[in-house]
Amino acid sequence: MKILIAGGGKIGSTIASQLAFEGHDITMIDMSYDVLNRLVESYDVSGIQGNAASMKTLFEAGVKDANLLIAATDKDEINLLACMCAHGMNHNIHTIGRIRNPEYRMQAYAMQDVFGLNMVINPEQQAAKEIAGLLKFPGFLTIDRFAKGMCEIVELKVDAKSPLNGVSLRRLESIVHCNVLVCAVLRNNECVIPYGDFELKENDRIYVTANTNNLNTLLVNLNIITRKNKRALIAGGSRISYYLCQELSKSGIQCTIVEKDEKRCEELACLLEETTIIHGDASNQAFLEQERLDQRDALVSLTDLDELNIIIGLYANAMNINQIVTKLSHTLDSSVVQSLPIGSIVSPKDLVCANIVRYVRAMNEKQGGALTIHKIANNLAEAIEFRVDASCKYVDVELKHMKMKDNVLVVGIGHKDHFEIPNGDSKFALGDSVLIVTDVKTRILSLNDIFKG
Repeated sequence: MKILIAGGGKIGSTIASQLAFEGHDITMIDMSYDVLNRLVESYDVSGIQGNAASMKTLFEAGVKDANLLIAATDKDEINLLACMCAHGMNHNIHTIGRIRNPEYRMQAYAMQDVFGLNMVINPEQQAAKEIAGLLKFPGFLTIDRFAKGMCEIVELKVDAKSPLNGVSLRRLESIVHCNVLVCAVLRNNECVIPYGDFELKENDRIYVTANTNNLNTLLVNLNIITRKNKRALIAGGSRISYYLCQELSKSGIQCTIVEKDEKRCEELACLLEETTIIHGDASNQAFLEQERLDQRDALVSLTDLDELNIIIGLYANAMNINQIVTKLSHTLDSSVVQSLPIGSIVSPKDLVCANIVRYVRAMNEKQGGALTIHKIANNLAEAIEFRVDASCKYVDVELKHMKMKDNVLVVGIGHKDHFEIPNGDSKFALGDSVLIVTDVKTRILSLNDIFKG
């Protein structure tokens, strides 16, 4: 497909990297020549310098022949106008707009037809929902949902005292006493799609597919002591913090935001009546001790600096905080970051990129397109959910008789009223959803791509 991406920042460059890798014809639009030059040199993309909201720039970028415009500049107004202009110049084009300002959010949804918007993305709001989900299930490092919420893939770390240390996957059910499946293992910064004789080791990060109603059983039988979060301290008064407090208030979790900018504190106090806003520096250890950090159930570090978020997360770990969530905006050395005790890591740009890639794949594949896509195992693997339609091979055939590609694992089947962790005798029927896990080197765009031949 021919795709235009307006804005070469963190979001735009991440999307460009993924979609170019998947073979799409990508044209980047940005005001900065240096930004475009860097992107053209780094990825297989072309570049047009100019204002993405200008008809002249859009015409030069090839909007007349484009299938999709992704407007991801740092200005909501430019993104909205770019989508409107693109739709006016090409009625068949799909548009995705990045809208961050809470004042515009409801307006963008209510007037999608007017703006010519097919999809609205908000990295901060999406990150807030991800963090809220983690705080509702303390004990897991990440949680990705599939099959309309009936199934999750959760991330756990195997430490020296874990009942899973030194255990082969064939013995897993006898330890956790519920039906789950380890679908990927991150070891020494390499991703393994494991089979039954694979043995887990200390420091492995494992990704487990489970029915939603088995999550608590899994935690209890792995001796992961958890208690419900009641009080959370949030470092930084960003937009994510605003959205997060709105989400957590629905769950009865009391939130306190620490923000060093006095004006921002005043703004948040007006917007969040049920949240305690404190003017102070979350990077100051004495200040955190004064605010009795050790009596909080969770700490979420959401400042604008990744390095500061890491430091705050490390201090929270030293204080034995029950749950820690750390936001990272940039791609740091993954092997170093994964080894740090900073709890769950949330990346807004990666979350948004996954949503857009899913949309593009669904556009590209009229039949068998992906329903849900999540990057797992430090972005080295993908969990992809497909709907079984008439074009699919092996309908009503037992899994043990299917010839599948290497490094592809069917980890779940969503039936009409339940989700199944499959075995060799399992089958999928028309209308079911199938959840697979594969490494990112294996290109899977439709369900039929998992089969050999």
